[in-house]
Amino acid sequence: MAASARIPRWERKARVSLCVVGLLLSVYALHVELSKERNPDYRAMCDLGEAVSCSKVFTSRWGRGFGLVQFFLPEDSLLNQPNSILGILFYSLQLVLGLTLSRRAAMFLVFSSWVSVAGSIYLASILGFVLGDFCLVCVSTYIVNFALTFTNLKRRRGLEGVKEKSG
Repeated sequence: MAASARIPRWERKARVSLCVVGLLLSVYALHVELSKERNPDYRAMCDLGEAVSCSKVFTSRWGRGFGLVQFFLPEDSLLNQPNSILGILFYSLQLVLGLTLSRRAAMFLVFSSWVSVAGSIYLASILGFVLGDFCLVCVSTYIVNFALTFTNLKRRRGLEGVKEKSG
């Protein structure tokens, strides 16, 4: 990367803020799911009513492996993790790679954020049309995912004119 290329201040602040919020939401989602599994009477702060219940969503079959992994692997497979674990990994990678100024990192950030948007749209449709629920934590992560995608697209566009260092 050219010595003059730097991550703009707005992008660094936006990325760190979005990733921290995403991580906090994902950790909270994992906490709710594990608490509900241990104690079926557990009531999360995000459980506001019958049709507004994040614990109902997190403990549904779509709360693990997007509800898809179980079709290909046993339900207790190591790869059938709670979606919140995937969120923790995603936001951690977005944060770490987002502090790296390279075209490869930018391409991975854009690709992975588009995958997160596709996952958000899929899970939002499950939320509304299958579960008939509204999950504040889920919708908040969808917003974070869309905002990260915007940030990553701006990064990629900003790097188009910058030449990579050779050697």
